[in-house]
Amino acid sequence: MSDHDYRRRTSEEVLQQIERLRRARHKIFIGAAAGVGKTYAMLGEAHEMVRGGIDVVAGVIDGHGRAETEALLEGIELLPPLRVQQGSLLREELDLDAVLRRAPDVVLIDELAHQNAPGMRHPKRWQDVQEILAAGINVHSTLNVQHLQSLNDVVAQVTGIRVQETVPDAVVADATELRLIDLAPEALIERLQQGKVYPPQQVQQALDRFFRLGNLTALRELVLRAVADRTDEDLGAYRRTHHITEPWPTKDRVLVCVTATALGQVLIRRGYRMAQRLKGEFLVATVQKPGRTPGHREAQFLDLNLRLAAELGAKVIRAEDLDVAKRLVAIAEQERATQIVLGETRRTRLQEIVHGSVIDRILRETHDADVLIVAKPRDGG
Repeated sequence: MSDHDYRRRTSEEVLQQIERLRRARHKIFIGAAAGVGKTYAMLGEAHEMVRGGIDVVAGVIDGHGRAETEALLEGIELLPPLRVQQGSLLREELDLDAVLRRAPDVVLIDELAHQNAPGMRHPKRWQDVQEILAAGINVHSTLNVQHLQSLNDVVAQVTGIRVQETVPDAVVADATELRLIDLAPEALIERLQQGKVYPPQQVQQALDRFFRLGNLTALRELVLRAVADRTDEDLGAYRRTHHITEPWPTKDRVLVCVTATALGQVLIRRGYRMAQRLKGEFLVATVQKPGRTPGHREAQFLDLNLRLAAELGAKVIRAEDLDVAKRLVAIAEQERATQIVLGETRRTRLQEIVHGSVIDRILRETHDADVLIVAKPRDGG
């Protein structure tokens, strides 16, 4: 583990942490698409809070006419909407000032990515939420993954539809908690066909466009990754705060250490298969000594090895260090590797006595990962 990862926090960082703790809490119920049950889950949790004596109000709820959602609103105070005339259309929006005056413990706000009517104080609903949080009021909100700003191009490529309403990733990153509301794509399509997502006249159009099985499967993968990434960040922050340096086996991480030889191809493929079986992450690292220029054959092997690693989806790590073994151990700790794959040494016993053994040192200095030594092919690799 590098010194940078586990160091004493500066006074500025401590103040930032205190400020985050002082802020109101923002919980986001996130899902792959409309109809997975985000609002339903938010309202269900709200009833539990009300029974516990917590002051909860619904600021804005978009139930899309779903009977089960409307039923859950019973027993929860609903603030009257702010009615805004937009041409011939009368729109109902979140009454931000009413929320601030009412000042509940928790306010429920549906559709975080919603674009407000022209002339309102903030053009976006997420900006309303930011003001509410700044006033010390806790917020529970809902969001579909396709509205994340960084995924706008990806979603357009997958679905063929450019989402216009987006939320900055920083807003989601600053949320206190993400709660994943998951539903299999086949089950969501069935709900849609039963009229439990949109009115009957909109069902066929939705099935023909956005709610295709491939689209929903891709969106589900995006939301699962987003929540997994957030969980990994939270775990990393906890470990840094509590100065925990040893890896926790929450997810296998297979680290393959390669050099500029043909054996690297064998190691990379072995490591890839291990990662696939373990459903873990796949990493490939190479450490070269600074100032040393590899020969033409070595450079070719190294290029082939790293290209293969990239093709197989590995996170590729290149580093320079005079102490190769020490750097590889540091990389393994920093990446929280649970499995390390090494190739059998090409050095003779005399060379190992004189120059030392990289493998022996990694075995001695690695305490929290399993180490696999892969034998050289009979042709010498």
